[in-house]
Amino acid sequence: MSQIKVSVLVGSLRQQSVTRKVARAFVGVAPANLVFSYVEIGDLPLYNEELEGQAPASWVRFRTEVGKSDALLFFTPEFNRGIPGALKNAIDVGSRPWGKGVWAGKPAGVVSQSYGGLGGMAAHHQLRQVLFGVSVPALPQPEAYIANAGSLFDEQGNLNNASTKEFATGFMNAFDAWVTQQRRK
Repeated sequence: MSQIKVSVLVGSLRQQSVTRKVARAFVGVAPANLVFSYVEIGDLPLYNEELEGQAPASWVRFRTEVGKSDALLFFTPEFNRGIPGALKNAIDVGSRPWGKGVWAGKPAGVVSQSYGGLGGMAAHHQLRQVLFGVSVPALPQPEAYIANAGSLFDEQGNLNNASTKEFATGFMNAFDAWVTQQRRK
């Protein structure tokens, strides 16, 4: 079984955010052939085409890291019924310069979370729409909305909810199968 390099993008910038805890929990139950690299987005200046002549070093780093991956895994909180601005900016940075973006054709998985009962559903669907716009095929099923996420972790940040861990394992197995299928095309 060949290794698949997966770029993990977390929409929350805080290192101890619940979104990052959800990401760690899902990555922790993934099949062994998936190799993960967290690609940080907090240092990316807002996209401005005028900067392309001398692209900021953080843009170059980001594009290079994502460009090396075979697949993508997005984790997003929901901010005001949408995705965080930093995540949208990262997608914009990776989509340029025109014709040289790093996203096209890379299969992806999307996981959203919220402290409420809907699990970030609005952000989840907004992110899928944005990914469609940059030619990223997202895993259609299962959809991953992690509701009441603040109550799922112990003081050390470990997932302590058996049904969520079971769901995460199933999702990561489906993601692995999706990526494998998409890479064969």
